[in-house]
Amino acid sequence: MGAYILRRILLMIPTLFGIMAISFAVIQFAPGGPVEQVIAKLTNQGGSDRLGGGGGDAGGSNFDAAGDVGSKYRGAQGLDPEFIKKLEKQFGFDKPPLERFGMMLWNYARFDFGNSYFRDISVLDLILEKMPVSISIGLWITLLSYLISIPLGIRKAVKDGTPFDIWTSGVVIVGYAVPGFLFGIMLMVLFAGGSFWDWFPLRGIVSDNWDQLSWPAKIADYFWHMTLPLTALVLSAFATTTLLTKNSFLEEIRKQYVVTARAKGLSERQVLYGHVFRNAMLIVIAGFPGAFISAFFTGSLLIENIFSLDGLGLLGFRSVVERDYPVVFANLYIFSLLGLFVGLLSDLIYTWVDPRIDFERRDI
Repeated sequence: MGAYILRRILLMIPTLFGIMAISFAVIQFAPGGPVEQVIAKLTNQGGSDRLGGGGGDAGGSNFDAAGDVGSKYRGAQGLDPEFIKKLEKQFGFDKPPLERFGMMLWNYARFDFGNSYFRDISVLDLILEKMPVSISIGLWITLLSYLISIPLGIRKAVKDGTPFDIWTSGVVIVGYAVPGFLFGIMLMVLFAGGSFWDWFPLRGIVSDNWDQLSWPAKIADYFWHMTLPLTALVLSAFATTTLLTKNSFLEEIRKQYVVTARAKGLSERQVLYGHVFRNAMLIVIAGFPGAFISAFFTGSLLIENIFSLDGLGLLGFRSVVERDYPVVFANLYIFSLLGLFVGLLSDLIYTWVDPRIDFERRDI
């Protein structure tokens, strides 16, 4: 197993390289980069703004140059060419793309993500600042969805074809078909002071006076704020895992070893949890990394926006819109790395659930 783990870790290097290379290449052709963003702000606001991160004064004599500077940037006519060069140097665009890509890989290998283009803070500090919200959402959604999906899927497999299976399938399909953000809007209208009851807060993960509360009150306040976002996400998150669990158990229940176990006089519970469970849960475990990453980041983007939860999903979205490339690439790098390690963890869980699996004897 040690050799397999080492091979998987070594394979993460070219995988990460490929992800970052493709993303970096795409960015080179994407319009509206950070230089254009600054130029647009200057031309729209009369040059009264200052550049973020100490890039220099954008006002005053910078607008005294006449004529077209011949710049490759749209909207740069009338701006001092030297000012454009300073912008390019500030954002690192004064270097060739390959050199910038090489520097980025070297810095990321040391977890040095630099500073945000438009926020006066390092990228790592910015990510750490937003991470508690995303961790709360991701962990709770993954835990709750699996706690609901696995027992429900097993029950549906045992009661296959019965009225219980039919009406729960209807609920599951509706939960899968309706996006989580629509559930969020509905819950907000019903229970957050929209048109009906004002039972839950509309924004934030804790109250403004959270620091002054006692520990029991802090826990209660936290769950009070998280009730609606978690409910909206859980309603749409457990559907796939439920159906996957049901189908996996149905396939195992129909196999010969189950018939043999029943013929030996084992109870239905012993057959189900002593023999079927271990084999049927392998495919469910295989979906855990994707479910966790989705809940941790992309799955909560719209919910974060609706309930004003300032997490990594919202940070990544705003960074893409603002062309804050250090934040965009840092998020991509961290979550790609996290996804690869969670995939490895999933394989290790395979061997724990079923010791018959030996990755050492298989090609990766």
